[in-house]
Amino acid sequence: MVLILGVNFNEHKLVKKALETFYALGPAKSERILAKYCIHPRAKVGTLPPKTVTALTAELSTMTIENDARKIVQDNIKRLRDIGTYRGRRHAMGLPVRGQRTRNQTETSRRLNRVERRG
Repeated sequence: MVLILGVNFNEHKLVKKALETFYALGPAKSERILAKYCIHPRAKVGTLPPKTVTALTAELSTMTIENDARKIVQDNIKRLRDIGTYRGRRHAMGLPVRGQRTRNQTETSRRLNRVERRG
């Protein structure tokens, strides 16, 4: 097991996929990080030298990921609701926000857009 930013990863997991498990780190950002530290895209976490692991941890600690990113997203949604925009109202009602149809399949949006309602 390799520890990166307080998370244990199996030694057989790809470094790219391990980085993408962090919230707000997608494929593009993980590829940039791999290129910055000259890590092969197919490299496994167990093959990384300890210096590279500490460098990755230091790099990730400077980025806005996990709880900080979640807080920013929630603040943005709250701001939209407070100023009364169409998108804010859709978030509050648990409906699709980005123009999807509501006639048939809204179960995913109802599950994902749950924001506490103020009565």
